[in-house]
Amino acid sequence: MDLVQLEIFCAVAAHKSIAAAAEAVHRVPSNLTTRLKQLESDLGVDLFIRENNRLRLSATGHNFLDYAQRILGLVEEARTAVSGTEPAGWFPIGALESTAAVRIPAVLAEFNGRYPKVELDLATGPSGPMIDGVLDGRLVAALVDGPINHPALRGVAVFEEEMVVIAPIQHAPIRRGRDAAGEAIYVFRQNCSYRHHFEKWFAADKAIPGKVRELESYHSMLACVSAGGGLAIMPRAMLESMPGYTSVTAWPMHGAFSVLPTWLIWRSDTVSRALDAFAALLQEHAPVAAAA
Repeated sequence: MDLVQLEIFCAVAAHKSIAAAAEAVHRVPSNLTTRLKQLESDLGVDLFIRENNRLRLSATGHNFLDYAQRILGLVEEARTAVSGTEPAGWFPIGALESTAAVRIPAVLAEFNGRYPKVELDLATGPSGPMIDGVLDGRLVAALVDGPINHPALRGVAVFEEEMVVIAPIQHAPIRRGRDAAGEAIYVFRQNCSYRHHFEKWFAADKAIPGKVRELESYHSMLACVSAGGGLAIMPRAMLESMPGYTSVTAWPMHGAFSVLPTWLIWRSDTVSRALDAFAALLQEHAPVAAAA
């Protein structure tokens, strides 16, 4: 079964005649007859009742017509999505939790308003799974900690995040890794780029953290740090977006660890009008992109 067979089947169903359908689809009648017989043979059913050179749909044919029309409609929608002038179709993107929470809500709202034919689908998580999603095609693009050096990927910096170590309110000043040596730390899973950043910050100062506790949200980290359980790392913008952020102290990470750029990445072979439109909108909103 192929799309040409479905198009011929729908044409014959509409015109109730091989000759009329052949004229409508610009084919010779014998070709339509052959294609219909092949389709019926593939399906193992009779789609038409043939009487006196006229065709009418069988009960099975009526049922199949609905599916055929839906399939052809989806094919046309797909063609429009990838080759039309207006962005349309499914657009799955990924983002860091903090980026999704703080940086892009206004961008997503404006994108939805400008391009109502795009079905935006947002996934959030650490950089590792987001990068994997782009590489294997599950995501068209993702906002991750960068820069990303991969031969199959392209990207551009769009945001800069000031990174801070958060500590209980009465904690002594933290200006370097040794000031936090031996302290329990709260982090995300192993494939989190911010966790790697925290670990490198300790290692650069020849310091070792204490117990490493994995959590699933920034709100949980804030609560645990506020309760005196240990330290955590996060972007300052994320910290200040949460209720109760004044219950902890935030110590800037200095030098090479002070700022992390967030990149929009996509596969280098990707062709997507929705991606082009989204990247352009980020250029309007993102100070890093605007300055580049």
